[in-house]
Amino acid sequence: MNISVTFKNVPSSDAVKSHIEKKMNKLDKMLDAPAEAQVVLSEEKLLSIAEIKLICNKLKIHAKGEAEENNMYSAIDSVVEKIRIQITKFKDKQKRHLAGDKQSIKDEVLDFADSE
Repeated sequence: MNISVTFKNVPSSDAVKSHIEKKMNKLDKMLDAPAEAQVVLSEEKLLSIAEIKLICNKLKIHAKGEAEENNMYSAIDSVVEKIRIQITKFKDKQKRHLAGDKQSIKDEVLDFADSE
């Protein structure tokens, strides 16, 4: 996985970079093809914000995680968890589609429309 890390209003840290690489390598194992990840870390007042844009073949994910009291590690963990959930949803949809179970996909779309 190609990872680029950008720090905005945050001092650059090797410990944070290695934490990001460790978390993103776990996500990379879930993916079927090589991926690119752009990570932006920033701080605003009392919030630590981590944004990740992940691009892999047909999968494009943009997620944002926040943590209070300037805890960048928990912000990174929250955004990685969001991305992990989105990847598993995408893979489940692909499995159902390839299995020919198109009715379950239509039911999911209808359930989503009803909840709005």
